[in-house]
Amino acid sequence: MNLLPIPAFSDNYIWMIHDAEHAVVVDPGQADPVLNMLAQLGLKLQGILVTHHHADHVGGVDAIRTATGAPVWGPAFETLPEPVTRVQGGDSIDLLGGPWQVIDVPGHTSGHIAFFSDHANIKHPAQPVLFCGDTLFSGGCGRLFEGTAEQMQASLDAMAALPASTLVCCAHEYTISNLRFAQAVEPNNPDLAQYLDHCQKLRARGQPTLPSTLQTELAINPFMRSRAADVIAAAVHHDPQTKPREPASVLATLRQWKNVF
Repeated sequence: MNLLPIPAFSDNYIWMIHDAEHAVVVDPGQADPVLNMLAQLGLKLQGILVTHHHADHVGGVDAIRTATGAPVWGPAFETLPEPVTRVQGGDSIDLLGGPWQVIDVPGHTSGHIAFFSDHANIKHPAQPVLFCGDTLFSGGCGRLFEGTAEQMQASLDAMAALPASTLVCCAHEYTISNLRFAQAVEPNNPDLAQYLDHCQKLRARGQPTLPSTLQTELAINPFMRSRAADVIAAAVHHDPQTKPREPASVLATLRQWKNVF
């Protein structure tokens, strides 16, 4: 399998995974980048996966579906360009030779879902793949537009339970700004300093910082570390009303802090 982040808009990635014959795309906010890549690589589109309803994730769905005839799968409880096969946590989709597990990850939107596969064989040894939309970013998490901090905490915990080697395929190139905030939270985290340097070098060469890995995010992402002592201390220092024994309260403080950072 091959995994490609296709740039769209100013900082989106439309993810494509393919086996040199068939492809699946995730969150196609624009049609032309996808159609051009399919033509360039000579691929037949087998399916379109959608994590949530925002326009920068679904804007290209109709045109791609019309051009390719590919079916669409998306969250059960969000408004999407029809026709869509509706799925929710616990469902699975058979694409590219194996099942893709659907995980409910509300927080950014109320019905947000993610897609996980441990059969995709992206690298050797094989690494599982997670398409997480705007719930989890490298070094950050999505804004709480429709959901609650409690929902986001539960969603991040669900993803944290996946294998550490999982490739984290986020939908935006927000990594550098997220890591600068993360350093404000954990200035003495050596893994974070090393990762920021690595990502800055990638961007200087015009390369994406993604995919990340779950192991990396657990080491450097403050929103995945709401139970870590230094993160709790930083949150309480920023807002003394933070409840240090409640991870969702810590996450809520971090999210409000990041909103104005």
